[in-house]
Amino acid sequence: MLTINKLIPQGRGLAKVLLNRAATVALDWDVRQKSRFDATDSTGRALGVFLPRGTQVRGGDVLVAEDGSLIAVQAAPQPVLVVRHCSVHGSPFDLMRAAYHLGNRHVALELKPDHLKLEPDHVLATMLRQQHLIVTEEQAAFEPEGGAYGTGGHGHAHHDHHGHGPAHGHDHAHDHDHDHGQGHHPAHGHDHDH
Repeated sequence: MLTINKLIPQGRGLAKVLLNRAATVALDWDVRQKSRFDATDSTGRALGVFLPRGTQVRGGDVLVAEDGSLIAVQAAPQPVLVVRHCSVHGSPFDLMRAAYHLGNRHVALELKPDHLKLEPDHVLATMLRQQHLIVTEEQAAFEPEGGAYGTGGHGHAHHDHHGHGPAHGHDHAHDHDHDHGQGHHPAHGHDHDH
């Protein structure tokens, strides 16, 4: 068995020629959200994956084996519920409302501009249909939002936040206030010495 304990998110920094030559492994979301699992790659090699706890594997990530070989991860098609708004009785806003309610239930959700994807759940499917949403069962790759579920999405969210001018300015002002508060600290120390 080939041991793997390193992951390169989306194969960043790797030459395309190396990625094209890499073996592949197709994994569904149930497996990709685990940090330890066994799998078989496209060349038939048995893989023992031992990643840092809390790591989630995304389609497009690259696993690095002990011997230096690369295995490109594919998000395997799996049963999913695809939710779309009804163009006759509803509006795209219905999808936003559905995403809000599902998020409150901590349901893993893949968000797209024109549809949502979630793992099959009869209760949720019924609830969504009652909101005039069109729910279909399909076989598709499932890549839920990372923000609430793991580090992959968090890093991306942090990047977006950093690019926000007003938020950055606000942080700066906050730091300034903080420094100002510290300005009184030596005086307090002086009183203490006195």
